[in-house]
Amino acid sequence: MFTMLEIGRTIVSLDIIEKKFLCDLLKCKGACCVEGDSGAPVTIEEAAEIQKVYREVKHYIPESHQEEVNKQGYAVIDMDGDLVTPLVNNRQCVYSFEERGILKCGIEKAYLEGKIPFRKPISCHLFPIRITEYKRFDAVNYQQIDICKPGRECGKSEKLPLYVFLKEPLTRKYGEEWYEQLVFAAENLPSQK
Repeated sequence: MFTMLEIGRTIVSLDIIEKKFLCDLLKCKGACCVEGDSGAPVTIEEAAEIQKVYREVKHYIPESHQEEVNKQGYAVIDMDGDLVTPLVNNRQCVYSFEERGILKCGIEKAYLEGKIPFRKPISCHLFPIRITEYKRFDAVNYQQIDICKPGRECGKSEKLPLYVFLKEPLTRKYGEEWYEQLVFAAENLPSQK
């Protein structure tokens, strides 16, 4: 029985193909912007990009969040030694804001309104997929956590596979050819049930 597949320099968990998922923001309220041990993982390049576009982003986030960016910087090193987005009150991402009771990303809002070219950190765009980079390969896994229960339920009712829901960020991360290979595998692997 298969549990993962290899595409290029990635090892992909079959959960990416088999699990159903569709974010249900009306139910989860953007909990991924608050939950977790630290901020969202960012690369050095993404931290530099955030710094570059922050002048536009800051208009979308609360003043208290702007104060934290001024104090902490655009990215910080967490207790595991990883580069992450700073938090407000050791809990909420500084780049988040509330809109009609739902937490949203100020970076993404500026992007969607055409003010900046950077959408948001790839770790946020891919969530609940998590990528662990090793020397010779990337491990591409599904992180099943409680806050995403509404997304799992919504995905099941819509019969939407996780890899289809996350087509855009997976393509952004690994390219169209890689994504096409993932689709081919999904459509041709024997059923694991």
